[in-house]
Amino acid sequence: MPTTYSKLDRVFVAGSWKDGNGDALKNISPWDESTIFEMAAATKDDVDEALAAAAEAQREWGALPPSARAAKMSRIAEILDERREEIADWIVREVGGTQVKAALELQLATDFARKGAVWPFMVEGAILPEDIPGKESRVYRTPVGVVGLISPWNFPLQLTARTLFPALSIGNAVVIKPASDSIVTGGTIFAAICEEAGIPPGLVSVLPGSGSEIGTALIEHDLTSVVSFTGSTEVGRGVGKSALDANIIKPVELELGGNSPIVVLSDADLEYAVEASVWGKFMHQGEICMIANRIIVEDAMYDDFVEAFVERTRQLPVGKRDDPACFIGPIVNRDQFEKVTRLIEQAKQQGANCALGGEPDGLVVPPHVFTDLDPDNCLLTTEIFGPVAPIQRAKDEEQALEFANATTYGLSSSVFSQDEGRALAFAKRMQAGVTHINDQPVNDSPFSPFGGVKNSGIGRFNGRWAIEAFTTTRWISTQHEQRKFPFSADDL
Repeated sequence: MPTTYSKLDRVFVAGSWKDGNGDALKNISPWDESTIFEMAAATKDDVDEALAAAAEAQREWGALPPSARAAKMSRIAEILDERREEIADWIVREVGGTQVKAALELQLATDFARKGAVWPFMVEGAILPEDIPGKESRVYRTPVGVVGLISPWNFPLQLTARTLFPALSIGNAVVIKPASDSIVTGGTIFAAICEEAGIPPGLVSVLPGSGSEIGTALIEHDLTSVVSFTGSTEVGRGVGKSALDANIIKPVELELGGNSPIVVLSDADLEYAVEASVWGKFMHQGEICMIANRIIVEDAMYDDFVEAFVERTRQLPVGKRDDPACFIGPIVNRDQFEKVTRLIEQAKQQGANCALGGEPDGLVVPPHVFTDLDPDNCLLTTEIFGPVAPIQRAKDEEQALEFANATTYGLSSSVFSQDEGRALAFAKRMQAGVTHINDQPVNDSPFSPFGGVKNSGIGRFNGRWAIEAFTTTRWISTQHEQRKFPFSADDL
């Protein structure tokens, strides 16, 4: 077993660990609201230093043959596997993950690292046909340079890996600003892993700090080529605006908020649909961007579904940190806890029926199930990000589709039916970037396009879409023989 990482409570700039000089940050465990550590944040000077070092290191890194970068990515995957217990403990401790959530997140992140050995060989150019005699048109794909990565707190290991690993593997440098609730699992643990793997100094930096200072400086800096952000739609709008208003305009990859539906049609397998919906609603206590925010059930199955769903939810182990079977942990922080509990009270005031509930224990909110909701109930119109399941009755398939699309978001979604043709026809009409048939909406895959429509984001992560995001296309033509240039209309 390798020695446990130290220095994770420090800033990592240009290949060196150092004390920050910015505002004080507290890393607090949601399980008991105890302080894990305190540290000083990075500063704008650190942003300047990190980006200068990244730009310098990237030139040599991007020029390496694909096999050299692939070897480093394979080593990162090995380290993630070797240190899985240590990293899982951080996921549990820092963001209130259960052990099953930690194991799943590690599995996903490690898979992305393994696929990092493939991405370098997927970057392709082209030779295009030309009408001009003697002209050859070539299309090259080259690394963008430096990627600014602003990562979220809810699935920080996976959602940082999803940008970091493909961006690195195809020849870029990356500067990470982790969320303040996940300084380690979305930030400094990656610095330590990259350092252990022998990633060249300067290629990766990690700068904990506020979004208003560190995030904005990273977005607006001339040396940042692309910004990758996962978080709320409100903050994402600001990220996009800052990227456009910067001295050098830069593209953004945005995965934003969601209001993802699960739709259960009348011919679905009831037992299976309930099992999948409970998992897809309450995994990580609902704190996932693509979690099922709403469950919509056709009238013919509604009563049976609600009864079975409530009974299955009642069986979920809640708030037991050391129990491998525990499924519901604490809300990430006090502010988010208060938002969720306010929504619960507001839903009741708006007339929804609380079919299952309970009192909080610390930051642990027991799973709640609501029925008989009016279409404008807050639980149907708000991204909950907590263990609260509103189940909406639809009179028929058309109304189910109407309800599913009645949102300004469009991230993930799912539909259940034993008739796959019916389900596919329904899925094609859902307004979402991702739809899963006979599965819940929490899915990610290294080579499948992930991203939203409407207010759920811009761009796509993973696979060849990651290559498109983190490379730039260049057209270079060669005129092999002298051509005649038209100096008058008659020459054309």
